[in-house]
Amino acid sequence: MMLAPHTHLSRGGGVVSLLLLVLSLLALLGAAGCSSLPRFVPDLARPGPSSVRMAGAQGPLSAAQSRVVLARLAAKGQPTDIFARHLALEEAIVGSPLTTGNAVTLLQDGPATYTAMFAAIAGARDHINMETYILDDDEVGDRFAQALLAKQRVGVQVNLIRDSAGTYATPVAFFECLSAAGIQVLEFNPINPLTARDDWAWNQRDHRKLLIVDGRVAFLGGINISSVYSGGSFRHRKLRPGDAAPPWRDTDLRLQGPVVAELQKLFITAWREQQGPELAPRNYFPEPEPAGKQVVRAIGSSPGETVSLMYTTLLSAIGSAETSVHITNAYFVPDPQLLDTLQAAARRGVDVQLILPSRTDSWLVFNAGRGYYDRLLVAGVKIAERRGVILHSKTALVDGVWGTVGSTNLDWRSFLHNHELDAVVLGAEFGAQLQAMFDRDLAASDPVTLQDWRNRPLQLRVKELFARLWAYWL
Repeated sequence: MMLAPHTHLSRGGGVVSLLLLVLSLLALLGAAGCSSLPRFVPDLARPGPSSVRMAGAQGPLSAAQSRVVLARLAAKGQPTDIFARHLALEEAIVGSPLTTGNAVTLLQDGPATYTAMFAAIAGARDHINMETYILDDDEVGDRFAQALLAKQRVGVQVNLIRDSAGTYATPVAFFECLSAAGIQVLEFNPINPLTARDDWAWNQRDHRKLLIVDGRVAFLGGINISSVYSGGSFRHRKLRPGDAAPPWRDTDLRLQGPVVAELQKLFITAWREQQGPELAPRNYFPEPEPAGKQVVRAIGSSPGETVSLMYTTLLSAIGSAETSVHITNAYFVPDPQLLDTLQAAARRGVDVQLILPSRTDSWLVFNAGRGYYDRLLVAGVKIAERRGVILHSKTALVDGVWGTVGSTNLDWRSFLHNHELDAVVLGAEFGAQLQAMFDRDLAASDPVTLQDWRNRPLQLRVKELFARLWAYWL
């Protein structure tokens, strides 16, 4: 039995019905079995930041140049040794270099992100590479289709990777129209076995959201192409019964500089691994140019690796935290090691705060994640639920200087089954922007206290129990 991500289940029905479902599924789940995430033990005794590989617009930096950049970052941050304790470890895990000379713009919600994307598409002169999980046939999807078609008609090559499961509700005719105009459209891991390749893996998804224009500007984050993102998420009034669907709260990045080449490599690798047609000759890797002063690492995770690169990187960052861990995440179904790492950080005095959804598009994920609240609250982790929106953002900030934005949720699906894409941005300047965004979301959230949580109704507890049985598949 397959449950697609973000499956909508009815919120109706009583406790008895849920209990019957639980009992009927126990045997099935017990017999099915599943793999688990490998245990990852951060080695904090690794060499310091002088060993970290860095790259700029002119190529790899020398060890001396790298030390200068990292010293500047540390000098602008809080008193912390996160660079010395974490960066060398992340380098060994991820493999991709830290890149200097980047410009990073933080984009909140769909309207701001789409405006920036359309501006970049309008300015395209050579090629556009796009990778997305959802591309709906609605007002927003049509605007993107028309913008891409317009550029294809004037000789800009458009290459599109769309996830098969994420776009299953989008009519085939929508993509046929794009293909007929010359846009190369690649269906990632077709869910139809009749059209699948020999290496078909039915549970793998391309959850990445990436737009690259001319190899010089890129966008990534959690925002799909859908009209659910048409509204902003910060409202000055409360939603009332009968109001329209709540807005979606999400986060993206606009990137320029050498890191774009690393993102381009990830796109082309995904295209080739999915056996897409030969890409039309274009200048996919223009001569890099410095665009700013930000230090960024692109992290592409995939099920083909022994363990998710973003998972190990995040564990390393939280394990190295000295002052704060501030996380906002849409789908929170943590595995045992992530739970242990968050609890350990809180117990050693780190300010660990989680902003999670108060409402969601996935009944199962929502209730499965809530089943872990008690453990976290007892350990001193602070939890708040964002009100009035569908929270879809995936961000983290450690010690005010290690920030990440991307597509990775804190659940088993992202860590085991999905192709994900995130960016780690180092430094207090970007950290301050992420912190300001976190504080704004926190002010629009309701705190969850241990006493209130333990007084929740029995019906909620049963829902959590049922949902957690499906944690691996969510």
